[in-house]
Amino acid sequence: MHIHILGICGTFMGGLAVLAKEAGHKVTGCDANVYPPMSTQLREQGIELIEGFGQHQLSLQPDMYVVGNVVSRGNSLMETIMNRGLPYVSGPQWMGEYILHDKWVLAVAGTHGKTTTSSMLAWILEQAGYEPGFLIGGVPLNFGVSARLGGDAAQAPFFVIEADEYDTAFFDKRSKFVHYRPRTAIFNNLEYDHADIFPDLAAIETQFHHLVRTIPAIGRIIANGREESLRRVIERGCWSEVEWFNGTDNEHWRMIEHGDGRFDVYLDGQRQGTVSWDLTGEHNRWNAIAAIAAARHTGVPPAQAIDSLSSFQNVKRRMEVRGVVNNITVIDDFAHHPTAIATTVEGLRRKVGTSRILAVLEPRSNTMKLGTMKDALPGSLMAADLIFGYGAKGNGKEALGWDLGAALAPLGDKARAFDELSVLVDAVASAARPGDSVLVMSNGGFGGVHQKLLDALQASTAG
Repeated sequence: MHIHILGICGTFMGGLAVLAKEAGHKVTGCDANVYPPMSTQLREQGIELIEGFGQHQLSLQPDMYVVGNVVSRGNSLMETIMNRGLPYVSGPQWMGEYILHDKWVLAVAGTHGKTTTSSMLAWILEQAGYEPGFLIGGVPLNFGVSARLGGDAAQAPFFVIEADEYDTAFFDKRSKFVHYRPRTAIFNNLEYDHADIFPDLAAIETQFHHLVRTIPAIGRIIANGREESLRRVIERGCWSEVEWFNGTDNEHWRMIEHGDGRFDVYLDGQRQGTVSWDLTGEHNRWNAIAAIAAARHTGVPPAQAIDSLSSFQNVKRRMEVRGVVNNITVIDDFAHHPTAIATTVEGLRRKVGTSRILAVLEPRSNTMKLGTMKDALPGSLMAADLIFGYGAKGNGKEALGWDLGAALAPLGDKARAFDELSVLVDAVASAARPGDSVLVMSNGGFGGVHQKLLDALQASTAG
């Protein structure tokens, strides 16, 4: 089959393209902005990329147009496809029908932790010899790629997928994950997010219950018992086995921390082993419990899964050290929702103790740009010593629609807002001193600020 992907440079659609190519399909694609690193990865796979959505692409005559959720009505290529009655389908639906249809799908859902937990789970299955396929919204350092088909379906039918609750396409407003039909599902957490498409938390809970309805009776849900939202979802009706973690002592899975990063894992009151690793934060410990529990459903003993996590290397852009200059460490993290920001800062605080944390934040997700979460920002940054916020100028899509300085005002003198990247970089470099950690948080490229900070710190040291 020849598929032409509209919106190919997004994380999900780019991963889909790689999987389709690996599965033997001919793949071409287009996007408004064809840029690295995704464009480089795709071209290395021999996938032809076209800049823009020009109607001349119809001459490719693919068997199917696969449409990403960045495409909306009014798109010139899409309008012509529809007017001519040409076949088109959403990316998640194509994924479900052509990649996942013969797999044991392990879907990882939740507001936070999907990428890290998916990566942990894929690594556990890999270490067990299962050769799983996966599609993850980041690059697990253990694998070096964000997507792969995995072993032969007859021998290794497992596929781990990051199950996003964002909408599928302009013509399908259900969440992406309803197309995946998992046998094993992790529900890590559930908070209000995606204010651009969901009016409230109840609307997201409804989408999660749609997912519950797709899980077979022989399936299993691994759910966070501390989340009342998830309990409400399950109480609407559930036809699969459920294992709870992170709740009361009566939950199936719990842990006991050692205080040095290690923690013991318990299933139904029986100790399964001790996880020893370098990751920080309570959230990552619960991510690990969820991954261990999900792997157990496929036949991996918990003790074996626990041992596998000792060699887990995390994911790019999750507390990733980008460089050290004059004993000042620049760290990159994907955190952008206030809850994720808080857990990231607090996790780093536990690691560095009383050393200073300089938090550098770019609120650029659709939810953050709408201002829905702005009042929660000060509380999420309390554990940092200095805060440098960045909101771009102008009316472009990266610009904030609210006053970042006013939102950070409750933090007092330790917080400043900037609308010029170069000024922010100079301010951080001037404030930083040996022993500090500069924690950069954004779900975008942030204008290459990480390297700019390292260069500025190097220049100040040389001077």
